[in-house]
Amino acid sequence: MAIPKRRGKRVRPARRSAPAKAAAESAAADTALERWRADTPGCQDRIHLNNAGAALPPRSVVEVMHRHLDREAEIGGYEAADEAASRVQEAYEAVGKIVNSRGRNIAIVENATVAIAQALSAFDFKPGDVLVTTRCDYPSNQLMYLSLAQRTGLVIKRAADMAEGGVDPASVGKLTRDPRCRLVVMTWVPTNSGLVQDVGAVGAVCEEAGIPFVVDACQAIGQLPVDVHAVRCDYLAGTARKFLRGPRGIGFLYVSDRALAAGAYPLYVDMRGADWETANEFQLARGARRFENWEYAYALVLGMGEAARYALAVGDVAFTRSRELAADLREKLETLPQVRIFDRGADRCAIVTIAVDGHEPEELKHRLRARGINTSVSDRVSGVIDFEAKGITGALRLSPHYYNTAAELGAAVTVIDELTRG
Repeated sequence: MAIPKRRGKRVRPARRSAPAKAAAESAAADTALERWRADTPGCQDRIHLNNAGAALPPRSVVEVMHRHLDREAEIGGYEAADEAASRVQEAYEAVGKIVNSRGRNIAIVENATVAIAQALSAFDFKPGDVLVTTRCDYPSNQLMYLSLAQRTGLVIKRAADMAEGGVDPASVGKLTRDPRCRLVVMTWVPTNSGLVQDVGAVGAVCEEAGIPFVVDACQAIGQLPVDVHAVRCDYLAGTARKFLRGPRGIGFLYVSDRALAAGAYPLYVDMRGADWETANEFQLARGARRFENWEYAYALVLGMGEAARYALAVGDVAFTRSRELAADLREKLETLPQVRIFDRGADRCAIVTIAVDGHEPEELKHRLRARGINTSVSDRVSGVIDFEAKGITGALRLSPHYYNTAAELGAAVTVIDELTRG
């Protein structure tokens, strides 16, 4: 009779204690931070707190652009574009993933303002038509609304804010019940504040009312999770240079399948966006590229694609870490008696706006820059309605990102204190 084999006792791996798990997670985070900073040559010699203006790009973004420019010089611009065709298409797909979309729904344009302009031009406004927006929309967008009002008779209606700041979705809902309402346009994150507006709630209102919804996400891309389907927007504008960490001078417009199927196209359609079929007829491109111009900067397109890929590899930690750093920065700044913080809203992001008693923001920006600290200034024209309500004419804007460190924030606050202490 066969003797059954004795089975050894199963050894279960020891459970990691909570302190050990926390230590391992902290070590992994430190390693990731070291890698991000090693990938970012610009952060070695200065503290960059101007990511809401133009973030420092990773080395790989710069290298991609340099390689393409070199090829243009070596073989010619058209020839280099042909050679890069597959990589250009990959850039569309990478940008699409940033907003949970496909490449065919992405139009590449010069910047987010051009993206918004292209979206607005798809509507044939008539006198008395209503455009609903917010009190915190991007200044360039507000100027476009005013220009449209003068030229077409469009009526601009700004929804009310909630008490804590940010647009009130109920107010938007009330305004969309006007039978003359043609669309709703709003900025997700204003340029002059750390406010995050509730685009999801407004998108739900627009969907229920059957009103097209246009979102300016230029400050959201790269620092907040963006899902065009959750937002329920018809158009969404983004830029590369800010929290996405791409090059300046390039951006994109997401166009929904619903808008494309309805035949939407920009007023000044280009030969990229349509084919000239007969003397008096044209045929639109099938995807969002109908909103593009034929000529664009291929090196920048490739750079934006690489920035999108880098952001996807970093993952959601970019969102959580940038917010945590901004919250830490606000806490540090609140200890300075000469500093006033002007961010409002129930939800605040990685933009911190302050005023310092007795010091002009522009002057302080340059003094900080001389000490190796990059910030920026939002003046009155960046947010007329918001700044008038706050009783200020400008603010110093500090915007950390995931590759910044707590030590950098502490150093920046120390310098601000030194420069402004009475």
